[in-house]
Amino acid sequence: MTNALLKPQPLDPLAIAEELASSFSASAVERDRQGGHAARERRQLRESGLLTLSVPREFGGEGASWITVNQVVRILARADSALAHLFGFHHLQLAGIQLYGSARQQRELLTATVEQGLFWGNALNPLDQRTVATEQGDGFVLSGVKSFSSGSVGSDWLTVSAWHAPTQSALIGVLPSTSEGVSIRPDWDAFGQKQTDSGSVEFRGVALPAGLVLQPPGQKPSPRATLRSQVAQLIMANLYLGIAEGAFEAARSFTSEQSRPWFASNVAAATEDPFVQHRYGELWTLLRPAAVLAGHAALELDAVLGKGALVTERERGELAISVAEAKVLSHRAGIEVSNQLFELTGARATSSKLGLDRFWRNVRVHTLHDPIDYKYRDLGRYALHRTLPEPTAYS
Repeated sequence: MTNALLKPQPLDPLAIAEELASSFSASAVERDRQGGHAARERRQLRESGLLTLSVPREFGGEGASWITVNQVVRILARADSALAHLFGFHHLQLAGIQLYGSARQQRELLTATVEQGLFWGNALNPLDQRTVATEQGDGFVLSGVKSFSSGSVGSDWLTVSAWHAPTQSALIGVLPSTSEGVSIRPDWDAFGQKQTDSGSVEFRGVALPAGLVLQPPGQKPSPRATLRSQVAQLIMANLYLGIAEGAFEAARSFTSEQSRPWFASNVAAATEDPFVQHRYGELWTLLRPAAVLAGHAALELDAVLGKGALVTERERGELAISVAEAKVLSHRAGIEVSNQLFELTGARATSSKLGLDRFWRNVRVHTLHDPIDYKYRDLGRYALHRTLPEPTAYS
């Protein structure tokens, strides 16, 4: 046997994602009804090898580009956007470690992620300042609550933020989910994205050692560190786009296989109705440019990240424009396709056993993450004055 045959074969992440999506799709409607924690499906994600996709090869991961990571998000979202959300936000936490963490923190945390098969959750909601940090020794003590903590239920580690009153700024750190004083509540009850494990996290005198602080309070982040918001926004764009593509395919299949032509159309099949064709053409022209801009933004994200510490404020701002373009079009495509699919499929498609309403409910809930109007504002300012967006947790 040659050495070449002994080498482990690299992952084919897109093929694995397609297999997972097929499995998730089979139970998506029933799990959407039930809500709660998708333990079996999270275990499948762990076992797939995809949780190490964005981890650099030097730490044992696959070292995949953000183009690939976001393609996986889209594939999963076509079948089950809640699980795609969990996957995407896991990699968002890993991106935060790479952008904020020291060389030692990156090596230790990312290597542990690979070796221990860690699933990361989020308790970083920057608008929720109820969790406060108080100095203790060379570290901090955290007390308070964080809402909208996606992926927290069932996680192994959490990325956390806490408000530091003396500096009027936030720190960012990481903690094991089982740390003493951490309580994760499965209290997410939105009408969509039901299995994103987005409960609330309470911290009761939780010790945060200095070695687990990624960004101390009062420290201005570098232009490169502020790229975390662009990673997050692009994950969301691909999530919305995946929902739109899943809704479009569900509608297309129903129209082709089950819809009856309207009596006044004088055609033998619903797919031959010129008004049905016109409407599908309109939705297609929402999906295609959104996909193109999402792909362009992913290419630009990889290029900017590749510059490392040499990223400039202008490069960061121009990336934010590209991501905003992709985000607003994916937002529109997700809402319009998931809504209009019923006008194209008719009353029989509203049967609860089909669960087609989950596409609209899921995208409606998640697109409320941050107001689309502020993305349009940023794009308008750029179009009029060439003003680049100010770096925030959302822009």
